[in-house]
Amino acid sequence: MIFPPIVLVFAGNDPSGGAGLCADIQALASQGCHAAPVVTCITTQDTRKVFENIPLSGEKVAAQAEAVLNDMPIAACKIGLLGNVEIVEAVQQVLLKFPRMPVILDPVLSAGSGQSLTEDKISNAIVNKLLPLTEIITPNSLEVRALTNVTGSLDAAAAKLMDYGCQFVCITGTHENTPLVENILYGQGQRLKSWTWSRLPHSYHGSGCTFSASLAGLLAQNKEMSRAVYKAQQYTWTSLRRGYLPGQGQALPNRLFN
Repeated sequence: MIFPPIVLVFAGNDPSGGAGLCADIQALASQGCHAAPVVTCITTQDTRKVFENIPLSGEKVAAQAEAVLNDMPIAACKIGLLGNVEIVEAVQQVLLKFPRMPVILDPVLSAGSGQSLTEDKISNAIVNKLLPLTEIITPNSLEVRALTNVTGSLDAAAAKLMDYGCQFVCITGTHENTPLVENILYGQGQRLKSWTWSRLPHSYHGSGCTFSASLAGLLAQNKEMSRAVYKAQQYTWTSLRRGYLPGQGQALPNRLFN
């Protein structure tokens, strides 16, 4: 029997549906994949701000993931919001126990509104415990600087992430002060390729989730890395361009535009 590729997703629940697990499920479905969602955190938020973030125990996160991994063939694993070091360590142990799947890591450190969603020590835990198990990490320029403490060159920050063991890095440039948005792919210790996209008029809730989840869906189908990164950008940019403003804060991507 033929069925869609299954992607295991670690992420938080966002009741606005803009980011987190809902964003991942929609983006993966748009790529023809089935999402297996593991809840890491329960948030109270809307399109304007985060009111509360409640991380689950590491034990509960690992139990959800292992239940799926022991039952279904997983083609890729996408990691989003983890919340604290305990959850990072739980995810690390799951990945070590089930090593044969590409890992796509979106290092969510704060909400689109700028509010922190993680505890202070989580950057070091992500770098040391998850990067050696990661095929590609997809930070924005603020996140890559927070993870590496490199304040200048994005090339230098990407090189530092690869030194920790990550195979590929794709830095998204929405937060940079540039006329166009430049996204850069690194691998084999060097800059491989970059793409530029026109800036869109709104601030968007869940754009990073949309990009990393759609990339996970493409890699789950064995797409070549550079091609998958381009196609995920194209899908994400179009979903943002066709986005809408259902609330009083950020716009939401239209991930179901097809």
